[in-house]
Amino acid sequence: MASATEAKGNSKKNFFGRFLDFVEKYGNKLPDPVMLFVYITAAILVASAVFGLMGVTAKHPGTGETITVVNLLSGAGIVQMLTGLVSNFTGFPPLGLVLVVMLGVGLAESTGLITAFMKASILKAPQKIILPTIILVAICGNAAADAAMVVLPPIVAMIFVALGRHPIAGLAAAYAACAGGFGANLILSVSDPLIYGFTEPAAHIVDDSYKGNPMINYYFIAVSAIVLVPVATFVTNRIVEPRLGKYRGTGEEISEEITSSEKKGLLWAGASLVIAGAVIAFMTLPENAILRNPDDGGLIVSPFMDSIVPIMMILFLIPAIVYGKVTGSLKDSKDLGEQLGKAMSGMGTYIVIAFVAAQMIAYFNWSNLGPIVAIKGAALLESIGFTGLPLFIGFIIIAALINFLVASQSAKWAILAPVFIPMFMLLGYDPAVTQAAYRVGDSITNPITPMLAYFAIALTFAKRFDPKMGMGTFMTSLLPFSIAFAIMWTVVFAVWFLLGLPLGPGGGIFMDK
Repeated sequence: MASATEAKGNSKKNFFGRFLDFVEKYGNKLPDPVMLFVYITAAILVASAVFGLMGVTAKHPGTGETITVVNLLSGAGIVQMLTGLVSNFTGFPPLGLVLVVMLGVGLAESTGLITAFMKASILKAPQKIILPTIILVAICGNAAADAAMVVLPPIVAMIFVALGRHPIAGLAAAYAACAGGFGANLILSVSDPLIYGFTEPAAHIVDDSYKGNPMINYYFIAVSAIVLVPVATFVTNRIVEPRLGKYRGTGEEISEEITSSEKKGLLWAGASLVIAGAVIAFMTLPENAILRNPDDGGLIVSPFMDSIVPIMMILFLIPAIVYGKVTGSLKDSKDLGEQLGKAMSGMGTYIVIAFVAAQMIAYFNWSNLGPIVAIKGAALLESIGFTGLPLFIGFIIIAALINFLVASQSAKWAILAPVFIPMFMLLGYDPAVTQAAYRVGDSITNPITPMLAYFAIALTFAKRFDPKMGMGTFMTSLLPFSIAFAIMWTVVFAVWFLLGLPLGPGGGIFMDK
């Protein structure tokens, strides 16, 4: 069967185009993603054995604990792998998130709600604003934690099919904006207090009186969110989609004409969404509402944020059921059960990949290879002797490289903050600027690191539109976003740094004299 992606002819290409061709050619020679994760897992086990027997260690800069590489091929390691195999899989955070959210999204798709909504709104909007709007929503989606990386890519892919564009380009743009723009947002998200929780204790190593707040980077991340929109739009339109060529898949053609039945269904679905939203608002907005933080009444760290995944499922599920009943695409409860099963039937490939990826990530965490490499990398940068802006650019690069091994934002910052916050404070720099630089480095390689569990999800969605999609083609659809984000975001940081602009309320470039 021919691939659904048919590349354009090989006309004159610049160096970057030839580089992407190289990555695609040899990336497509890699084995199936399932086997690739198996091979990476095997490499982790061998590395844990080699470095474990060598007694490689590192001292955690925050806790002072000595971290030693754990040999997973020892007797104890083999027992740990066998006894933890099931819990690794069932405890894999993205597994439940994906399956729960896709119950709602899948039903909304199978009943025709998403198609009707696109016909009534998105397809009638000026095409020039559709993609930038999608990208801005995706960048700001990290306010919903990781759920946006699951919900948006397949929906944007469907939008691109409806627009006569390549769905993989839409999927890549949405995923890259969610993952690569993770450190940017127009509003505060759960990650702001999370990483600040490591910044302040690290600052106290040098200055016990230091007191900031979770908003110390707000101005910087808000401007970053706006700047990254045209960057991602350009990359999608001028680099990624032209490389993919014309889509030859069997995606269903969507007529722009909306029927009276669809209009009625959308009206009732919209009403049900308003009612569901009002109920959630009642449980969230009033003082002492049940979804607020019981200690301080806040929302950023609260039961509301912990419930965001089931809330998103409900906000898709209820309108989908109402729409299906009104339009006749859902006739009875038996039909509902069948369509829910159909919605989940396409997740088999993801479940297999998730099983293998869960073991790989668990073994890597157990081996302690990730934090040891991060600590050694931090020591390397500290020894180089850069000062000023080059020092911070070096820090961004180190954080970006470490992201290939430790994808968790908080886990990396727990290691790096106690090293770099005090070091840069002694040079006269405010913790806010170090944290801002970290957020850039932590984000820019997110789209292309397989250690971010949602990479496997995005690849699974891509294969729904092109079963022959190779790892190389998929990676070259994401790599331009990472490169462009790295360049532009570093430029924004450099300008901010050189002008000495405030990064947020209570956060600047230099320590107060």
